Amino acid sequence: MPLKNFLQRFSRRTSRPELEPVAAPDWRDRWSNYPSLRLTPGDLAAIFQEADGGDLYRQAELFEEMEEKDAHLAGILQTRKMAILALDYEVQPYSEDPDDQAIAGFVEAAICRLDDFEGALLDLLDAIGKGVSLCEIHWEIAAGKALVAGLTWIHPKKISFVESLEPRLRTGTSWQGEPLPPWKALYHCYKARSGYDNRAGMLRVVAGMYFYKLYALKYWGVFNEVFGMPLRLGRIEPTAPKADREFLFNALRSLGTDGAGVISKNMEIQFVEASSRLSGQANPYLVMADFCNREMSKAVLGQTLTTDTSGGTGTYSTAKVHEAVRRDLVEADAEALSRTLRHQLIKPLVGFNFGWDKPLPYFRFRRKEQQDLKVLSEVYVNLRKLGYPLTLEHLSERFGVPLPVGDQRFLGHGEQTDNT
Repeated sequence: MPLKNFLQRFSRRTSRPELEPVAAPDWRDRWSNYPSLRLTPGDLAAIFQEADGGDLYRQAELFEEMEEKDAHLAGILQTRKMAILALDYEVQPYSEDPDDQAIAGFVEAAICRLDDFEGALLDLLDAIGKGVSLCEIHWEIAAGKALVAGLTWIHPKKISFVESLEPRLRTGTSWQGEPLPPWKALYHCYKARSGYDNRAGMLRVVAGMYFYKLYALKYWGVFNEVFGMPLRLGRIEPTAPKADREFLFNALRSLGTDGAGVISKNMEIQFVEASSRLSGQANPYLVMADFCNREMSKAVLGQTLTTDTSGGTGTYSTAKVHEAVRRDLVEADAEALSRTLRHQLIKPLVGFNFGWDKPLPYFRFRRKEQQDLKVLSEVYVNLRKLGYPLTLEHLSERFGVPLPVGDQRFLGHGEQTDNT
């Protein structure tokens, strides 16, 4: 509902875009309070309660820190984003009408002239983790046409939903946020489930797992510091003089990683290692970290077998099913991003230059399915046996085999090459 209201407000038919920037870069955006430094369950709940009220500042800082600190979380989010950026995209005309084709050609040329359009797509896909993403559209007038000069990412801690269900831009004079001018921003929201935009995003779902893993790794480091190195234990006769006791104690203290010493035969130094390390018992901290990683993978990618095979479980067929689940997420992400670009970028491009009553072209991501060429060739062989008409051009395109040109030699059926 907030996104619908946001778009309705932008549906105002203006004749000229806003050329002045509205979100000037602020050097203070580089600094963070690092809210997870001494994070407690109460702190985490307080951060989310602030976000529920529309103040995303501390939640945005926490989410940014989560991606920086957790390698597994950063990896699966990067996998989700790169799956979209790896796809080819195109602008398709609304119909075969020459006017619609001319509009589609203009829009495609306007997008291709952008220096870093793929970077802007990556910025918009940041909504997968943080729930919302905002990019400012910089307009310019060139040769009588309204064109996009660039797209600039706006830090999510500048987005505010205080006293509003629509995204507003937080400024130095208004922490509640000010409305954005029409057609001045791309607002992408990750619709993972029903609810408000300020509570969307995968990082909010996995914040609890991040919290548990953070402390599991912390205590694991303490455990390794205490029990990772063998304990140096000295043994001496109870009747030994005080000087011998002090000598043995100093010898133990000096026997570090590269330490060496000489002691009497009457003294004994024993290196005692942790029992769990020698008996092969499971490390509870590692178990907790692995559990949190699997839960994060389920939330972000919908499965675990494409990211974690350390357990040695699973079959090829199960892995294919999990890969199909991930493919569904890629298609859903691509469709959602296409809708955002069509209604918030392509629509003003068409409206400012051709009129607001013109039909809009479509922005599409092309996904190429990987097929087994051997199985596919058997299908074509059977079609040929049934007398189905097939063209050489179609087979060349389908299998990626170039057709011979000029006076190139043909390799006929049963013919041997010169090297055989």
